[in-house]
Amino acid sequence: MRPETLAVHAGGEADAATGAVSPPIHLATTFKHGPAGERVAGYEYQREGNPTQDRLEAMLSVLEGGHAALATGSGMAAMSLLLDSLAAGSRIVIPDDCYTGLRVLAQEFLPQRGVTAVLVDMADLAAVKTAAAGAALIWAETPSNPQLKIADIAAIAAIARDAGALLACDNTFATPALQRPIALGADVVMHSTTKYFGGHSDCMGGALVFAQRDAFFEAVAHRRHVTGGILSPFNAWLTLRGARSLHARMAWHCRNASVLAAFLADHPAVEVVHYPGLPSHPGHDIAKRQMRDFGGMLSFRVKGGRDAALAVAGRLKLITNATSLGGPESLIEHRASVEGPTPFSPQNLLRFSVGLENVEDLIDDLSQALG
Repeated sequence: MRPETLAVHAGGEADAATGAVSPPIHLATTFKHGPAGERVAGYEYQREGNPTQDRLEAMLSVLEGGHAALATGSGMAAMSLLLDSLAAGSRIVIPDDCYTGLRVLAQEFLPQRGVTAVLVDMADLAAVKTAAAGAALIWAETPSNPQLKIADIAAIAAIARDAGALLACDNTFATPALQRPIALGADVVMHSTTKYFGGHSDCMGGALVFAQRDAFFEAVAHRRHVTGGILSPFNAWLTLRGARSLHARMAWHCRNASVLAAFLADHPAVEVVHYPGLPSHPGHDIAKRQMRDFGGMLSFRVKGGRDAALAVAGRLKLITNATSLGGPESLIEHRASVEGPTPFSPQNLLRFSVGLENVEDLIDDLSQALG
């Protein structure tokens, strides 16, 4: 079946007991077993597994083309779960432009286990190859957060294989509706399902999808079981519901973002627009090759520096100043203001999660804000 059909039906089979077309939510924390622990229906305790989470993981595996998946309580929980499963003393390679949470993990928490991180421009394949020597894992994030850099997944997968390293790819911005890293050679795909999978800004979650159900997967699954970073059944159900409309929503997000990127690129108050759908984007050709469309995220830099960018954000009326992304409402954020005491993002950069509104209304709001 084609991806759009799979998103509607994978994990959404009618309930065997009642025939309900919408799968039920199993909220039970514990399940009946025999006097010697014999499992009656395959479950024992919610932290170990539950039917609603199992449905979600089956759906995620199918959509990403993997053989196993693990749902977690947030995207950061998924990221931490994977990286904490690496051996003490490992070295990893991460993008120079990446989600702040990954950078904080690499700088503050992973060193406590002797795990070190090297930051590399993932567009520079020679630099990636050099950094990959002796690394346990390469972490790609494409498009990246917040500057929408593009990494050549297939090329980096080949580098990882030659170096004996795993390749993990954060696919949050693209989703499997637009990009499937496992088909391009990635070993693990990470999602903050809070974003486009949930799709309504009301459901936190994360996930890891594995190309193989192998010993490494089993080790990560065991760690999740013991440390308890699972996804609640209710959030698993909401994520399943969101996934059914994923492809339809992503098409609209992409259409709006493409129009807005072109509008912003032509505006005299804008210094540069970061959107891989623009032919001027350095990674446009790679994105065109490995993505079905270019996504609903963009960022742009305002002429005049930090104060000018904040002034634009402050004048917006329809577009909301808020963190996160992937919901129906358009959100904008001055990333440098929320990245802590040592921000990495340019001071004049605004990250824009393009929503599902009429694009003309969004243009009107941006026009009055930019002046």
